[in-house]
Amino acid sequence: MSGDPRRAFEARSEHSAEAVTSPPVKPLSRWDDLAIVLDGGGARAAYQVGLLRGLVRHHPDLRLPIITGVSAGAINATFLAAHPGPLSRTIDDLSQLWASMTVDQVFRVDRRSLLGNVWHWGMGLLSGGRFVGPPLRGLVDTSPLCRTLEAAFGSGQSQEIRGIAENLAAGHLAGLAIITSSYTTGRSVAWVQGRSAVDWERPFRLSRQRRLTVDHVMASAALPLFFPAVSLEGGWYGDGGIRLVTPLSPAVHLGANRILAFSTRYDRRMDEAERPQVTGYPPPAHIAGQLLNAVFLDDHDRDAQHLARLNLLIADLPEERRYGLRAIDLVFIRPSQDIGRLAAEYEPQLPGPLRYMMGGLGTKKTNSPDLLSLLMFQPDYLKRLMEIGEADFEARASDVAALLERKEAP
Repeated sequence: MSGDPRRAFEARSEHSAEAVTSPPVKPLSRWDDLAIVLDGGGARAAYQVGLLRGLVRHHPDLRLPIITGVSAGAINATFLAAHPGPLSRTIDDLSQLWASMTVDQVFRVDRRSLLGNVWHWGMGLLSGGRFVGPPLRGLVDTSPLCRTLEAAFGSGQSQEIRGIAENLAAGHLAGLAIITSSYTTGRSVAWVQGRSAVDWERPFRLSRQRRLTVDHVMASAALPLFFPAVSLEGGWYGDGGIRLVTPLSPAVHLGANRILAFSTRYDRRMDEAERPQVTGYPPPAHIAGQLLNAVFLDDHDRDAQHLARLNLLIADLPEERRYGLRAIDLVFIRPSQDIGRLAAEYEPQLPGPLRYMMGGLGTKKTNSPDLLSLLMFQPDYLKRLMEIGEADFEARASDVAALLERKEAP
């Protein structure tokens, strides 16, 4: 094969897990190269809080210098980056936030709001787009979530989240990346605030260095069609998982050599994979749940697999033939139970109008109502997820310890 191998690699790099891209301008110290990567999943992000509780119990003095988050994981990521004080107190406060969260703190669930939005959409469809009225930007009104985040972060909607800058200045944080999807351009955009951040750009993804606000978090968590998009700098942005094909790459661009990644996607066993999840024709809720899992969570698995393969290849290359590539240590933790299926147990506790709407979409006709789990902001369900997360961390505690000590993790 003729040609410059470096150029050939650069041509292929867009399709690989960017675990091996060039380092930042200012190399990070041994203690600054650890990243935590939090993916989405709506209410299922409470599972991440359980993992964090296990993490801080084993490593109370740990610092998380590089933090990235997408969708609901952006809420947890921003909380970690902005909260003052030691990690143990941060996780305690984050646990209290999730343990007390209810649906009406995330979106309006009164009958007038929910049914009014459904009627508005229906009239728009039946009229062929000629229905006169303000454009409907989401199936639900998420103004309660905005107020919840403003209180949690101590800032207004469009105002800078000051705790991030303060932790950067104090040396407690190296960088935070919140990922969104631009509906205007179709690109994945990572909004970055950090000490040694370097911009990156590809045809379908790029970074922008900004002082982050609640608006950035709201945009990242804007579940398509259900939650309204958010206007940022003249464009409309929604859930960051839509176009994020390499979820680990923002952490690597920020200088990570060690990554602790938390997923909310359950990986079924082979015997479970053969079991039908629905009898008869699949209802909309079942199809939507599979679609959302494929869009938001499957790429995390693929990126982790690509990273493992690239690490093996890099290990077999002499230094002079690595072209700036570097191996990245990764510990990837996911639920040991199907937390989507678990949501069905708590469906009767949902507010009446929301329960009625979910029933109309067919959540009772599927054995794994993943769509329901995204919206299940019920304290009992959220506490259960945190308990599962703590137990799952215990099962992987030795792997995490090896990562933190820079030993070879299994």
